[in-house]
Amino acid sequence: MIRLTLAKCLDERGITRYELAKRTEVKFQTIDRYYKNRVVRYDSYILDRICAALDCSLSDIIEYVKDEKTHK
Repeated sequence: MIRLTLAKCLDERGITRYELAKRTEVKFQTIDRYYKNRVVRYDSYILDRICAALDCSLSDIIEYVKDEKTHK
């Protein structure tokens, strides 16, 4: 399973979702979905904007967690 860790990343940096939306020029609602890990299809453009705004790598905001139910 892919899990977004944007909330943790923003909390560590003391940046709000609103501030990130301003920095990325992405709608707050979109940033909020990424923050709450409610994204089904990941948009490379959005991920690129987030990484650029936070000066981080993709691995800082996304992680892979093996799902034991589907991978036996």
